[in-house]
Amino acid sequence: MRLLLAEDDAALSTTVADFLRSHGYAVDLAEDGTEAAFLGSSEPYDVIVLDLGLPGISGLQVLQQWRVSGIKTPVLILTARGAWHEKVDGFRAGADDYLTKPFHSEELLVRLQALVRRAHGHAGGELQAGPLKLDEGRQSVSIHCADGRQEIELSGVEFRLLKYMMLQPGKILSASQIIEHVYDYNDEKESNVIEVYISRLRKRLGKSAILTKRGQGYVFNPDGICVH
Repeated sequence: MRLLLAEDDAALSTTVADFLRSHGYAVDLAEDGTEAAFLGSSEPYDVIVLDLGLPGISGLQVLQQWRVSGIKTPVLILTARGAWHEKVDGFRAGADDYLTKPFHSEELLVRLQALVRRAHGHAGGELQAGPLKLDEGRQSVSIHCADGRQEIELSGVEFRLLKYMMLQPGKILSASQIIEHVYDYNDEKESNVIEVYISRLRKRLGKSAILTKRGQGYVFNPDGICVH
């Protein structure tokens, strides 16, 4: 899953970005409002962390611009401003959640996980699709079939790829669409690399877990996982 972190405090930005990357996110950084506004409107993020006190264009103005232009990406406001009326302004501008500095990284993480799940129509708790349960804390997946349970450790890209597909079972996802949600802005993006990771997941989950629609893309098929 891909995330934009708009924060002008370089030390905090680096710390938070490293933490989120270690927990399964591809992270892009913006250090001012102009850059944040551009990236948020031009890149397909799954969730955005937005500081209100950005230089240039304020975070609140950036958020308002996104919402007016129809961008529906979930946004968590991260700020040192804790006054209730500022929170109200943020929510009225279109924020989905609010976290006041200082904060615990784990709280930020679980709030972001919840926002992503809700954006795809999933309620709280573990992300589950058919017999698969994704453990976001351990970046692993467990398969629960009639003949037993199996737990599989995932690499960073495998985890992001599987999570993105589990959030949208049955939907055709093009290779380019997958790439945009699995890699960050600076990564090399090649469709044949996605084919390699799709192949790896098939070996672990079963050939029918991910179907290929020729000329269109891939479909996550949870009903095919426990079929031998």
